Amino acid sequence: MKTSVWLTYDLGVKGDYKGLYAWLDDHEAIECGNNLAYFKYEFNDNDSFENNLRKDLERKVTFEPGNRIYVVRVKNIDGQKKTIGSFLIGKRKASSWEGYGEKVDDTKEIE
Repeated sequence: MKTSVWLTYDLGVKGDYKGLYAWLDDHEAIECGNNLAYFKYEFNDNDSFENNLRKDLERKVTFEPGNRIYVVRVKNIDGQKKTIGSFLIGKRKASSWEGYGEKVDDTKEIE
């Protein structure tokens, strides 16, 4: 099966960019801005998309603690196309913009 994928990456200062860039080049990825690439990915239906892609990346790229890879794709769920995203490597961090916005406190005091 083949699907369109947007991949974001954060490998830190000493990350294996050479390995990642080689992998992206091998998969004919298109640059879409800072740390964002688009490509079509063919995977084995017997295993999940995430497992296929993670194993494929880990064969070419050396990941260290703190590295992050996030992918977005369209998936057919119950006959409907849904856009989904998930971390293949690493996890979500606190947003760097957190606290800058104007939030309205709409809680009501009970007397």
